[in-house]
Amino acid sequence: MGQRDLEAALPAGADPRRYARVLAQVHEAALSGKALPSRPRAVIGASWQRMRRLGMDPDSRAAAPVLTFGELETRRRTSGLAQALPILRDGLISLAEQAAHIMVIADAAGAVLWRDGSAAVRRRADGLGFVEGVDWQEESVGTNAIGTALVARAPVQIYSAEHYVRAQHSWTCAAAPLHDPRDGRLLGVVDLSGPASTVHATTLALVDAVTRLAESQLRTTHLTELERLRGFAVPVLAKVGEPAVVADEHGWVAAAAGLAPVDRIALPTGLAPGRVWLPAYGSCAVEPVPGGWLIRPTGNEAAPPTRVVLDVRSPREPELTVSSAAGTWTHRLSPRHAEVLYVLASHRDGRSASELSADLFGDAGRTVTVRAEMSRLRRHFGGILGAKPYRFADDVDVVVRRPPTPEGVLPHSLAPAIRG
Repeated sequence: MGQRDLEAALPAGADPRRYARVLAQVHEAALSGKALPSRPRAVIGASWQRMRRLGMDPDSRAAAPVLTFGELETRRRTSGLAQALPILRDGLISLAEQAAHIMVIADAAGAVLWRDGSAAVRRRADGLGFVEGVDWQEESVGTNAIGTALVARAPVQIYSAEHYVRAQHSWTCAAAPLHDPRDGRLLGVVDLSGPASTVHATTLALVDAVTRLAESQLRTTHLTELERLRGFAVPVLAKVGEPAVVADEHGWVAAAAGLAPVDRIALPTGLAPGRVWLPAYGSCAVEPVPGGWLIRPTGNEAAPPTRVVLDVRSPREPELTVSSAAGTWTHRLSPRHAEVLYVLASHRDGRSASELSADLFGDAGRTVTVRAEMSRLRRHFGGILGAKPYRFADDVDVVVRRPPTPEGVLPHSLAPAIRG
């Protein structure tokens, strides 16, 4: 796990009550259009701008649950978060109860799936509508750690009047996104919330550390499943007697025969048995095996890609569609890969490692990270991307489907995807 810069809501050495009064003045000035006595933190200022564009009422009433009990149970089962629940509870519930907090887990759509911790704080949260089954996205309840972390794709702590809705000013909350290590997909957000008087600078670091520990446990579970698949795959490949690989449902390779070894193959969304075109191998025959797929290149010469469609209209589900004479292939992207490809699509003449680093991180010096990311992308999407400079291949028609935004500017929901 790499080190991340975490910005606490309360500046070091600041008196919480005095700082809360300053925040209240800033909040009122921002809403009334007056000159701000001081600037809010960047993550807060950006969120407040989104709230004003949405016409969010800062005097909104308590939220109401949007999920029935049956819908809530279904979301819990399908969220991918249930596996992480034991380690999250072990790491946070005891502290939450002692520190007058509650632990809240929301899915990638902002729906609160689980809530536990201090009974007194839970009763207080009931008055806000901060309950299981409610939608806690920014669009529904304003600036808050869960909803803002979903947009920023980064850990966020919010204190007092940094919340856009006044009813939440008596609260502090710290939240961190939790990702599926198999494909980078955002599963949801882990949050600790409590009365504003309980604010502490270390809360965000704790939530982030426990969340990353849960991701590590999910990664270990996946490696165990992959090893189990490998035990099945080796004899299957021996019987096939021709170049082939066995990969799990996410494209992670368990075993290969007669092909250059790779860690992962980018598989299309909705893969089905039969013939399929894959960027890595060209035309392939695909058949299911327990826990994954048997993939056999057919030997037909791969037709070069002719058209690429990068769809970032939904920041939570960006997709890449590649078309050639041999067929069409669609793959769901991680936010990290979507942002890199978005930048390259906006600069068809290409970007050097330092330029791409500046585009993505605001720092031209992170070239090692950029080169590693581009190496992964080029392994996944052979024939589409070039190097020196990094770019889409010259003979590929590139189309970007994006939400309304100035040309060449990253949509705000993608821009923070790989920073930190």
